[in-house]
Amino acid sequence: MKPKIALQLWTIKEAMAADFAGTLKAVKENGYDGVEFAGYQDFTATEIRHLLDENQLEVCASHIPFEKLSEDLASIMAFERTIGNRRIVCPWLSFDNYQDWKAAFATLDEIGKTLTEAGFEFYYHNHAHEFAEVPGIDILHYLTAHTSYVKLEVDLYWVAKAGVAVDEWLLDHAPKIGLLHFKDLTADGTESTEIGRGVLPMKDYLAFAKEYQLPWLIIEQEAFQQYEPVEASRIDCDNLTALRDEVYA
Repeated sequence: MKPKIALQLWTIKEAMAADFAGTLKAVKENGYDGVEFAGYQDFTATEIRHLLDENQLEVCASHIPFEKLSEDLASIMAFERTIGNRRIVCPWLSFDNYQDWKAAFATLDEIGKTLTEAGFEFYYHNHAHEFAEVPGIDILHYLTAHTSYVKLEVDLYWVAKAGVAVDEWLLDHAPKIGLLHFKDLTADGTESTEIGRGVLPMKDYLAFAKEYQLPWLIIEQEAFQQYEPVEASRIDCDNLTALRDEVYA
């Protein structure tokens, strides 16, 4: 089966802040099957579930900061169950030495164990700094080696920006990879752009998703050269859908 396509709502955060309900409707109109949350604009879980049902959108995952995960996991799980989500993602950690990272691994694994036992999946989402913050150490590799309950949501753009051979890295860590973030890289290598307008080999990444039967392809864009974010996200969805249909034919 073809994977569904979701939008990481950080892509259109200004529109979401200005008109949460109207922007979710636009996401559906732009062709998406689901969304990945990065905040809820003070809407209740019941209100969000109503809006998702109204627009026939699923939740593929939610980004929730490490600090919140550490404070009140029971409330988070209750909220996420109500909106129909079963995948929780820690979106960011940063430490300048390996010992602090290793301590964080233990905490992440404790959080992951609790979530897993409650029927959730738990992920860590990377940027580029995990490959360079501690010289000579690929933090994501050590994360996979030192945790049992943490999967990876791999942001392909940031792996490429870190100067890593993406295809090889994906294969080396495939057992721990459950979600992928798709965003393209401008030809000058400076920032993200619409899928299909950049230089990253999206078909290769889709072939990996197909081989490992990943359920969702998640689009994110953080820089905009020509289009406003909502319009850019439509182009992203159109182009990734066409590439997906080609690779999965």
